[in-house]
Amino acid sequence: MVLDTHVLVWWLADRARLGAPAARAVDRAAADGGVIVSAISLFEIATAVRRGRLVLTRPLDQWCADVRCIAGLRIEPVGADIAEQAAAYDGTVQGDPADRLILATAHVLARPLATFDRRVRQSNVVPLALGASAARQ
Repeated sequence: MVLDTHVLVWWLADRARLGAPAARAVDRAAADGGVIVSAISLFEIATAVRRGRLVLTRPLDQWCADVRCIAGLRIEPVGADIAEQAAAYDGTVQGDPADRLILATAHVLARPLATFDRRVRQSNVVPLALGASAARQ
């Protein structure tokens, strides 16, 4: 599965907010080597930290280094195919570039997306990795 940025942060730093069923689903996927995070998520996290909207338990560079070492998690670069797919979505997909790139990552890799973002969930572009009751955000 591909994790949306907030799912990654909650999985690693706020499992209660993620919820037990969703945390278990991500844990199972990681145990099978099947968790993917778009590189754009690291950019989003760094931006949120810089703007004071997110506080991590350790310095950003260490946090990112630790993420890169998580067994079963792969960081997917934003390549030309993902960028082209993100740009090709019509107006039914919201305009936030990071969200479009994360959706496109799941789309191009043919993986379900783990997200609580209602607007992303409603786009119906890719299958969802978390149940319909997961619309928390």
